[in-house]
Amino acid sequence: MLYNETSTNTYASFTSLSGAAAALLLAGFAAGQIPGDPLAIRAIAEVEFRSRVAGREVVKLIPADRVVPGDRVIYTLEVRNTGATAVDTPIVTHPVPEHMRYVADSAVGPGAEVSYSVDGGHSFGRAENLLVPGVDGRPRAAVAADYTDIRWQFKNSLKANSVAFVRFRALVK
Repeated sequence: MLYNETSTNTYASFTSLSGAAAALLLAGFAAGQIPGDPLAIRAIAEVEFRSRVAGREVVKLIPADRVVPGDRVIYTLEVRNTGATAVDTPIVTHPVPEHMRYVADSAVGPGAEVSYSVDGGHSFGRAENLLVPGVDGRPRAAVAADYTDIRWQFKNSLKANSVAFVRFRALVK
């Protein structure tokens, strides 16, 4: 979900299908844009593919078409300002996809401050400040597996017709 001072943009969910081998089909997904909102987001889900070429290990990112429990998926969010003017300090919010668990300390974005939600995106805070109910009902410190959403607060404006990228990793449950 994208926010700026004057508009709200929605995110699109990805499709997941469970097969007999617990494989998930993940497709890249794109956010629908609300009329008048200059920000558009496109999410790309990829996995690392390792191969050997001339005796050297080569690592490249390939689409996460089929993944199984234990696979790490890299989500790259392309944030595009389609407007004619800059957007001051945009905020990009994205859920941790269903059937996935956020990988600790993997959310990055140049020039962005990252915060997390443990309540479905209703509130956000720094990782060290988040609490969730423990098994005994008393609050305990949240861990990465408790995060439901991630938010990037850009420190600078996003110029007209420009793109910024943010990224996180998630583990298939």
